[in-house]
Amino acid sequence: MQKQNLPIGVFDSGVGGVSVLRELVRIMPNENFIYIGDSKNAPYGTKSHEEIFVHAQNCADILINKGVKALVVACNTATSVCIEELRQKYTDLPVIGIEPALKPAVMSKDNPVVVVMATPLTLKEKKFADLCKKFEKKADIIPLPCPGLMELVEEGHTSDNVVREFLENCFLKTGRTTFDTVVLGCTHYPFVKGVISELHPETMIFDGGEGTARQVKRLLLKNGLLNSCDKKGEVVFQNTLNSKAVNDLALKLMNI
Repeated sequence: MQKQNLPIGVFDSGVGGVSVLRELVRIMPNENFIYIGDSKNAPYGTKSHEEIFVHAQNCADILINKGVKALVVACNTATSVCIEELRQKYTDLPVIGIEPALKPAVMSKDNPVVVVMATPLTLKEKKFADLCKKFEKKADIIPLPCPGLMELVEEGHTSDNVVREFLENCFLKTGRTTFDTVVLGCTHYPFVKGVISELHPETMIFDGGEGTARQVKRLLLKNGLLNSCDKKGEVVFQNTLNSKAVNDLALKLMNI
């Protein structure tokens, strides 16, 4: 098989990376994808750096052994902790991570109040601190750790009263009733975007899925790896629990 026809490998700590996968499929509908959710080891945000790297490396190895032409780390925590190590190990193919869409949020208006929702570990990482430092003079940036939100999405809570109450309590921690923008700094969070919009209808919401998908397309084009086939590609879902219920949830989230 020609390398251009190989699938793109995507992995996350669970079903959250499906939010990135949706953007990848939208922007590159002719590509084939293999998605692995590491539900067996979720969440990553409560684990040590060493554990996260081991789990991320295992997912990457599974995908590479299946024969992929690019690797997408559709997990903010794994990207923050070990994207450079993964790039150093897998040097023969593009390795693309995701980061909070802070830049477009900051540039959306003059001196905005920007709330960055993410896992506690992502917000503690140097990668996030460096990103904030770039924009600290242009916006009031409020980090908002959301422990437990990823788990709610993994359980299928995306628009019910359970997640609504969780988000109401979470936003109370900011000490503000209004803010200009919210950045979704975990790939699970776009699935509760509708509830956030209902709670704060005047707030603009940003996530990094589209930017990551466009970067993947740019790198494939640069490396001559774009699929030239004109038929719609296929998506294969797998998870480390070998659970049909988890795969069904991923498929449901894919179509939300």
